[in-house]
Amino acid sequence: MAKPNFKNDKKESDLKERLVAVNRVSKTVKGGRIFKFAALMVVGDGKGSVGVGSGKSGEIPDAIRKGIADAKKNIFKVSLRGGTIPHGIIGKYGAGKVLLKPAPSGTGVLAGGPARAVIEAVGIKDLRAKSLRSNNPYNVVKAVMQGLNSLRNIERVAKDRGKTVQEVFN
Repeated sequence: MAKPNFKNDKKESDLKERLVAVNRVSKTVKGGRIFKFAALMVVGDGKGSVGVGSGKSGEIPDAIRKGIADAKKNIFKVSLRGGTIPHGIIGKYGAGKVLLKPAPSGTGVLAGGPARAVIEAVGIKDLRAKSLRSNNPYNVVKAVMQGLNSLRNIERVAKDRGKTVQEVFN
């Protein structure tokens, strides 16, 4: 009997896959250089779940397939409020630093390439994002993921403080 997978219970067809970057990497050996491709992939269901992964192979389609498989292993749920995030936050990873701010309805996604891929995969409709340091796609995507993973909704804040939601507002 197959063991149930509680961590990743999303249907495969629900997930949208997005290629963020493809990089050609090389290894120098005695006979010359060996070239491979590294693909950075983002998967999300558009309803608050997102994952990121990378794959490396001699062919681009194989690298993409491996990146998707890796991203599906790293899916997590993001706290949302309507079509935006509950509060502003700065995500940091390595040299990457990304500012994420909620926006009023109708604003749209104001973000650069790698950050936009993650934000759209989550299903956020209104958000402002600014990459503050690195423009390396790996660092920017990981910084956005770290920021989204750090978001807290009002229920979580109330639970952390040992209060009800109404007590937090008063």
